[in-house]
Amino acid sequence: MSADVAASLSVLALVVVVSEVTRRLLIGPRAGTGLAVYAGELVSTFQLCCCTHELKLLSDVGGIEPQLALTFTYLAAVIHGLTFRGAIGNPSGVLVHAYHAKLPAGCALRRIACQFAAAGAARAAVGAARAAVRLVWGIGLSELHVRHQLLGFRCSSPIRASFSKAAGVELACAFAVQTVITSTHRLEEKYRVHAVAAAITTMVYAGGSVTGAVFNPAVAFSTQFSCTGKSFLEYCFIYWLSPVLGMMSSVLLSDKLTAVLWRTSSPPHLPLSSKKKT
Repeated sequence: MSADVAASLSVLALVVVVSEVTRRLLIGPRAGTGLAVYAGELVSTFQLCCCTHELKLLSDVGGIEPQLALTFTYLAAVIHGLTFRGAIGNPSGVLVHAYHAKLPAGCALRRIACQFAAAGAARAAVGAARAAVRLVWGIGLSELHVRHQLLGFRCSSPIRASFSKAAGVELACAFAVQTVITSTHRLEEKYRVHAVAAAITTMVYAGGSVTGAVFNPAVAFSTQFSCTGKSFLEYCFIYWLSPVLGMMSSVLLSDKLTAVLWRTSSPPHLPLSSKKKT
């Protein structure tokens, strides 16, 4: 294993450990209160964005083999799924929960606000999270981090297709992942996280060369919106609107199919026989 890969794995492990400790410290005293879920969203989204920053750096600047990058993507997705403790970490997912009436509208909006706040913290140059990430990179743990520091921590847009194709890829990726999430909701969590992680990894393999395959508005805001090459409105449409449309299309289609199958499998309704008049 190269020094670059070892250093990046160390950074990822450090982010997960610090996030888990912070999560326990923040949620523990607030367990049973309304603040616990928002603290969980803040910490978990921060963890997700910071890990994505490092994986993106490892892939873009480090130039590791695609198979290794996909392996790290799968492992990171599994770890996130096991450590989030009820946090969603995706604004599109929050909207799905709100649509199914699992979350009140106010709670959903506050969760989304927490997610974007954490994503913004991970992105802002003077924010605590971004400063921490840049501090780690600036230490120069490996040649990879040194090269990224010399480049001024700049990034270019991963979009390598037309506007419509890029939007379609993000929509399709979100649709596929949400379909797996919906289909596996009855599985035990320890098995379900692997199914969802496999779906995420497959979509990264299929669409990563086109858009980066983010399909998460909060993560995209943190990792992609500061990259040069596209306008803010283009990023909004591709990385915000398209994933929301993809996830909601999957949910609506699933609900429609479930209703049709339920009606098909239900026994026919037999009317009560009327009493004979005497």
